[in-house]
Amino acid sequence: MKESEKLAADSIHELVRAAIKARRKSYSPYSHYQVGAALLMADGQIVTGCNIENAAYGPSNCAERTAFFKAVSEGMREFAAIAIVGSPEGEELTQYAYPCGVCRQVMREFCEPSQFQIIVAKSEEDYRVMTLAELLPEGFGPENLHCERE
Repeated sequence: MKESEKLAADSIHELVRAAIKARRKSYSPYSHYQVGAALLMADGQIVTGCNIENAAYGPSNCAERTAFFKAVSEGMREFAAIAIVGSPEGEELTQYAYPCGVCRQVMREFCEPSQFQIIVAKSEEDYRVMTLAELLPEGFGPENLHCERE
């Protein structure tokens, strides 16, 4: 990723704030691990998501996928970045919450790996930025099936 394509600090801070706010809506009565995500569209809109658990575990959904599915269901398809925050319930943000493998694969479906930025944060000032390509090297995507993205 070129330096000029990286998000400005103000944009990162705004995304982290939105992810922190989304974390408060987490439904996590089983793991007690609350996650919030804020997905930045190419046009500047932000769509948030939180983790939503289920007693059967399998139907649970991560915050990142919640944000992506909300955006896609509204017809949005151009994504620039996502901020993710998470820590055990009742704690301030004490650790970086990296996306799971399933979430990385969902991101890969909709995003250009070398361009899409993933921000994991403990606060507005304490964060790490990486690309999807760094977190999912040699990922499998639509082009492997000779499918064109819409």
